[in-house]
Amino acid sequence: TAVVKPSELTPLSAIAAWNLGRRAGIPPGVFELITSDRESTPEIGKELCTNPIVKKISFTGSTSVGKILMKQCSGTVKRISLELGGNAPFIIFSDADMDLAVKAAMASKFRNAGQTCVSADRFLVHSSVEEEFLSKFSAAIQEELTVGRGLVDGITMGPLINAQAVSSLESKLKESLSDVNTDCIVGGAALSSLGPNFFQPTVVRNVQTSSRLWATETFGPIAAVRTFESDEEALEIANNSTSGLASYFCTRDAGRLFRVLDRLENGLVGINEGIFSTAVAPFGGIKESGIGREGSSIGIEEYLETKYAFLNHD
Repeated sequence: TAVVKPSELTPLSAIAAWNLGRRAGIPPGVFELITSDRESTPEIGKELCTNPIVKKISFTGSTSVGKILMKQCSGTVKRISLELGGNAPFIIFSDADMDLAVKAAMASKFRNAGQTCVSADRFLVHSSVEEEFLSKFSAAIQEELTVGRGLVDGITMGPLINAQAVSSLESKLKESLSDVNTDCIVGGAALSSLGPNFFQPTVVRNVQTSSRLWATETFGPIAAVRTFESDEEALEIANNSTSGLASYFCTRDAGRLFRVLDRLENGLVGINEGIFSTAVAPFGGIKESGIGREGSSIGIEEYLETKYAFLNHD
């Protein structure tokens, strides 16, 4: 049996799944649903984590909340899977197929307006191809992205989850642009004419690694860009994060591919590709991006217990 508690901000998909389960004949009590407002959520979470009847918790959400749930589950030594925050690097090496790199960057950064846990946030571009990448990336944004309400024909990027998300982007962007070496080359503002939840697809270059725009998860349509000179430097910057969910890199060099893949500190890696999620592959991160995996047979094992038995039949 399972109890599902969706985010109070996005309950509709879970409600639809619950209704489909009923129509498919799943018996009452096998798949139950709890919805709540923000004020009630902590109380519900604590009950699920501390009640000994519950044998397993799977949570997708912020790292800060995941840490709270881990503490609450410790009292009953409850099994837990956590898919938490990310801050994905996207490395473009000097030998990359630039058209392919731009296509991958567009898919990873602007899918769902950048509101996925595996969205690329930190773009590391070799200095020798920076101008080429930024030129093609900026052109693709102008040509392919039209912001608006998703039910309108021709719209390719929708709103953020709420006005608070827009304010967060504005704050991080303002802070980053206070550095004289950082400049915004595409976008950079809310689209208040469309409503309170819309923001322009944005590209910012020469972003400082100490800024919140670089060091924290963006969860919005802002691409933070800076250059590197060597593979070692790129890996050092990419791995300099408490997050370890997803990463991406583009190269045509087979040797570099395996060297970089081996050293990236992430649970998920896209190579010359911006969308890699599939139900048949294990999904999850390392570091403070979570524990356990979803998807594939490995994800199923998260819900199973291993039992060893030895029978003496003499």
